[in-house]
Amino acid sequence: MMKLLVYGAGVIGSYLAHVLCAAGHDVSILARGRRKEELEKNGLVIRHYIQRKTTHDHPRVIEGLDSSEHYDAVFAVMQYQQMRGILDDLARADSPVVVLVGNNLSAAEMEEYIKTHTAVPKTVVFGFQGTGGRRENGESVCVRAGAGGLECGLLNSLPDPKTKELLDHVFQNSKYKLLYQPGMQAWYQCHLALILPVCYLCYALDCDLTKASRAQLRQTMDAAREGYRLLRGQVIPILPQGDDQYFEPGPKRVVMFALLWVMAKTALGRLAASDHCRNAVTEMHALDDGFAQVRSRTPNFPMPQWDSLRAQMPDWDTL
Repeated sequence: MMKLLVYGAGVIGSYLAHVLCAAGHDVSILARGRRKEELEKNGLVIRHYIQRKTTHDHPRVIEGLDSSEHYDAVFAVMQYQQMRGILDDLARADSPVVVLVGNNLSAAEMEEYIKTHTAVPKTVVFGFQGTGGRRENGESVCVRAGAGGLECGLLNSLPDPKTKELLDHVFQNSKYKLLYQPGMQAWYQCHLALILPVCYLCYALDCDLTKASRAQLRQTMDAAREGYRLLRGQVIPILPQGDDQYFEPGPKRVVMFALLWVMAKTALGRLAASDHCRNAVTEMHALDDGFAQVRSRTPNFPMPQWDSLRAQMPDWDTL
């Protein structure tokens, strides 16, 4: 049994805490306000949409981080623009490993801040958990494929053997998959090449992807292709390797179009994409600004489909 902290109790953090509880660990979850009250009253309740089941767990609920309490690992699960606000806590945490989970275009800066201010030597891991959903009536509704998993790695390399051994041990009693990447800084940029066009389409359709036409889905894929080509031109590794080929002409593109069509026309699209866009406008705006900085490195690179799709959504200030 390991002593673990999940810092953040939204949909993604809640599912991660559930996985860790089910694996038999001593889990604490940090939450504040109404969410803390819900967890203390009802426990951690998750309705797993695809699996058609509801789980109840009872992690220890805390409101603040006690720097005198040791954790074998800390998982910080916050929206991108919120992560900066907890860096001091992560630096103070008595833990050899902190894992920052979620989209992050400031990973290098955050790692430097934590390592500069840390109270104990620690490794900073970055990750992304591919789950979606929403909170309603005091419980989380979670959408996931299989048992879920975490794309993870160091900033520009695979985890060192000691860190990998620790992470493997954390999840060894679960079906949750760890997918190690040789550089999460590149992975995050590649991920945004896909999700930002989907985000633009969501907002253009008032967060109702069922309205999406085939032409709009094709434009979304063309915009993603431009995003990947931008990154390739900047010599950014495509991670996961080969993902860009799902947007180039060929059989993989046919598969991706079918997946996008199913996502758009079913409740999966609402739970996996639309609900997040609706409830995380500030985060998506920050990520859009961050990717604009990526584009500024090669300002003359043409992205007509990207720009056209983005122009169809309302101004950020009106969302």
